Amino acid sequence: MTTWRSSQKADRRARLLTEAAALFARRGFAAVTTVEIGEAVGMSGPALYKHFRSKDALLAELLLDASERLLQGAREILGAGPVTDAAAARAALDELIAFHIGFATAAPDIIRIQDRELAGLDAETNQRVRRLQREYVQDWDTVLAAAVPRLSAAERETRLLGVFGLLNSTPHSAPASGAAAAGILAAMAHRALVEG
Repeated sequence: MTTWRSSQKADRRARLLTEAAALFARRGFAAVTTVEIGEAVGMSGPALYKHFRSKDALLAELLLDASERLLQGAREILGAGPVTDAAAARAALDELIAFHIGFATAAPDIIRIQDRELAGLDAETNQRVRRLQREYVQDWDTVLAAAVPRLSAAERETRLLGVFGLLNSTPHSAPASGAAAAGILAAMAHRALVEG
């Protein structure tokens, strides 16, 4: 049973993650202090340690959570088994593209942080994040191989990495609320993956 106190603690923790992400995205991880993160949610800097053992642990949770959510979302789209029919695989690719754009526009701070701060994680967390990312790319690759069987593994990898670069540029290049921009990016990503 969830108590009021545990609910408040969970809310405070979520607010800390959101505010830390915004600060890290805007100013860079190294430039932000725990005092500033605490103040952003109305608590003292030392009180942050009731929720996270360090600023590094906060960053690690942000990036691990993002990678886990992306992988989980992709697997929900793909369902229980592999997509082998080309038409179904192309439809699944379009769903994956829309999902990734949705994530990038809903969590632009996380995309910016991942781009800049991943290398600064401790070795173990860095490996966990990269493993999750590889699994995410592999899920896309499996679908792309079914959608466009003529592509070699190397060409699929190049196309996928290019598309992730495009989609992850969304926080930098397209307004978060721009449905038109999302549609343009989705069409570009689809063409990059399946045409040519």
